[in-house]
Amino acid sequence: MSEALPNCPKCNCEHVYEDGALLVCPECAHEWSGVADAKADDDETSPIRDSVGNLLADGDTVTVIKDLKIKGSSQVVKIGTKVRNIRLVDGVGGHDIDCKIDGIGPMQLKSEFVKKA
Repeated sequence: MSEALPNCPKCNCEHVYEDGALLVCPECAHEWSGVADAKADDDETSPIRDSVGNLLADGDTVTVIKDLKIKGSSQVVKIGTKVRNIRLVDGVGGHDIDCKIDGIGPMQLKSEFVKKA
């Protein structure tokens, strides 16, 4: 007998089927990779840490540890810049901190480039 497939993460339908490397829900047409979802579940339970291993939380103040070029702009976030009131998010491309930097505006940062202040 084949191994049981997980229910659909969107509608919780139990009639999921495999289509190549993807899992497909016939009710809501949601497609996902079982491997990628397992990794995403691990990321949600793992805490976000800064460059030196300190645990980060919403509302923390962090310091940038290296000059960061801003894509699509000539601006740079300088080393030592303090960023107040961060929010932890599941951003695109490994960016897990949502913040607003004075003089630059809203942006997302990677936790590997900051240190808890």
